[in-house]
Amino acid sequence: MRAKHICLIMAFLVFLSAAAFGQGQGNGMQNRQRVRENLATLRLLRLTQALDLSEEQAAKIFPTVNKIEKDKLRIQRDMSVDIRDLRQLVQDDPLKEAEIMAKIKSVKDAQRLIRQKDDELEAYLENNLTTVQKAKHVLFQIEFFRFLEQSLDRGRQMRNNPPPAPIKKDK
Repeated sequence: MRAKHICLIMAFLVFLSAAAFGQGQGNGMQNRQRVRENLATLRLLRLTQALDLSEEQAAKIFPTVNKIEKDKLRIQRDMSVDIRDLRQLVQDDPLKEAEIMAKIKSVKDAQRLIRQKDDELEAYLENNLTTVQKAKHVLFQIEFFRFLEQSLDRGRQMRNNPPPAPIKKDK
C-alpha cells in the first residue's frame, strides 16, 4: 500500500513537472532536466514494485541503477545543448558546415553512449535477477513506456483542447 502511495506521489510530481515545462515557466533546460529526473525516479519506484525485489536485491541493485540513470541524465543534458546548438547552426546564414558536422558527431556520440548505458543496465539486471524477475522486467519495460506514451498523449490533448471555462451561476 505504501509503495502505491509513493508511486502516486511520484506520478503527480512528474505531471506537475510536465505541466510546468509545457507552460514554459522558468528555464526550459531546467524543466526538462527535472522532468527527466522525476521520470527516472518514478521508473525506479515502479520497477521495484513490479519486480518484487527482496531487500538484499534492492540494496544491491539500486546504487548501480541510480548511477547509470544519473550518467544517462548527464549525457542527455549535454546532448540537449548540442541539439539546441545544431538547430541554431542550420538556421544561420551562411551555413557553417564544419561546425554542423561537429555537432552531428557530438549528438550521435551521445546517443551511442546512452545506448551503451542502457545495455550496461540490462546486463547488470540480467546477472542479478531471477528468471521470473527477468520476465517481469521485460513486461515492465513494455508497460512503463506504454504508460509514458499514453501520458504524453493525454498531455498533448489537454494542451490542444483546454477544458471549457466554468459556467458562472447567476445569483
